[in-house]
Amino acid sequence: MTHLLNLFAAIALLVWGTHLVRTGILRVFGANLRSILAHSTGNRFAAVVSGIGVTAVVQSSTATALIVSAFVGQGLMSLPSALAVMLGADIGTSLMAVVFSRDLSWLSPLFIFIGVVLFIARPSTTVGRVGRVLIGLGLMLLALRLVTQSATVLTQSAAVKALLGTLTSDMLLEILVGATLALVSYSSLAIVLLTATLATSGVIPVDVALGLVLGANLGSGALAVLTTMNANVETRQVPLGNLVFKVLGVLAVLPFSGVWMRYAGPYLADEATLVVGFHLAFNLGVGVALIGFTHVVARWVEHWLPKPQKTTVAGRQRHLDPSALATPSLAISCAVREAMHQADVVESMLLGTLTVIRDNDVTLAKQLRTMDDTVDELYSDIKYYLTKISREALGENEAKRWTDIISFTINMEQIGDIIERVIQDVEDKKIHKGREFSDAGMAEICELHARLVDNLRLGMSVFLNGNVRDARRLLEEKTRFRDLEREYAATHIERLSDNTLSSIETSSLHLDLISDLKRINSHICSIAYPILDSAGELAPNRLRMSTETSGK
Repeated sequence: MTHLLNLFAAIALLVWGTHLVRTGILRVFGANLRSILAHSTGNRFAAVVSGIGVTAVVQSSTATALIVSAFVGQGLMSLPSALAVMLGADIGTSLMAVVFSRDLSWLSPLFIFIGVVLFIARPSTTVGRVGRVLIGLGLMLLALRLVTQSATVLTQSAAVKALLGTLTSDMLLEILVGATLALVSYSSLAIVLLTATLATSGVIPVDVALGLVLGANLGSGALAVLTTMNANVETRQVPLGNLVFKVLGVLAVLPFSGVWMRYAGPYLADEATLVVGFHLAFNLGVGVALIGFTHVVARWVEHWLPKPQKTTVAGRQRHLDPSALATPSLAISCAVREAMHQADVVESMLLGTLTVIRDNDVTLAKQLRTMDDTVDELYSDIKYYLTKISREALGENEAKRWTDIISFTINMEQIGDIIERVIQDVEDKKIHKGREFSDAGMAEICELHARLVDNLRLGMSVFLNGNVRDARRLLEEKTRFRDLEREYAATHIERLSDNTLSSIETSSLHLDLISDLKRINSHICSIAYPILDSAGELAPNRLRMSTETSGK
């Protein structure tokens, strides 16, 4: 019983080590890996090569599948190109299986020691995350050695031999077991390495090991499909297409698994090499045979999972892709895109507000109030999505961007609330009572509104690009807008002194309206503060004057 528990513990350690390496690599190099994949869409062969390289580093074709699926979901990569990347990803994980099947146990203590030192010394930095990756590599090598030791002891048990021997009777059962293990462990690489180790120890025959390897490949494809079940259709198409490749490959190879043992066996040194070599040959064969059929499989998948007809309201593409959460830098980009959509809705509300004020459009007023519900919903969705991103996985710049997104969406949500209240006041105090602003008063409102729209668009640009010069311009607009608000309030009082009837009837609404517009402008201008603060452009209590900045 103790030896069996040791084996299970070693398997768990292997899976955990694989997880540490995968997540650590994504945290350190996620943005660079994403850039490599995004620029590999020129032709299918370049896509295959990029898939091999990225997956060899990440050590998980499932992780690559999630990244590529997010690209397709956001329209950054075509489906055929993404499927070509996945063919390369499967080859990449096979190459890593070959590497780890070698006797590298002497590296285990070195990797663990260096990794722990780096991680403890600087846990929240890039150096610390590299240490985390080294710890994972060391644990994987240690786990493989422990699996070998535990399996060797277990081979002496007749009961274990009899139990595992039942797998020899049914190749389909072996494939099912391999697929299940890959799903449970979240890593086909770990299962292939485990299978190779068990075959070397004599716990399972080589023909059983080959069946388990085929099953692990199917399990890897099914895992990506299950992981993206709640994503949009475009995102789900990539894992489904990759699973089609794997199913076609297994069906083609299944009758000939014995041929590999007969012809490759005499040239390969041991059982482990035979097993991982079969894994590599399988994925190489699938890649070479099916690289010319990526467009065909893409058409199949698009037929099985057709894209929904999009409208401007309910059917728009959502950018908060759950599959992108595995890559923090990609998840941050998704949140930025959704925040920009929230700002677009706020801009539509702001533009429509002037029409309601000027033309007394009650129908439009109702539509604009409904749009505030959309703004609130987007704010909640973005906030919840950001909370699911591991803060410790973010680099310094990404953590700052995380905070900027939260601040930006809060400001947009509050602007939406103010606009809704303005529209309601206009309906109650102007439209329903049949009142009108004076010509001078309406001109003042139009002037403030035009400045507000310009400032909102400038604020969106500042949030998206982080340009310091534009941020200074935006914050300077706060002072100008405040001065205009005071000036127009004073001129309104003068009109009251002249007993202008329309000014008297709309006095309360007019003063409240220009005050609310100033509040909206304040929320817009606050977008500039994080950018200016990071650039050292803020004095303790005010924006540094340009003369001070240039003279000191």
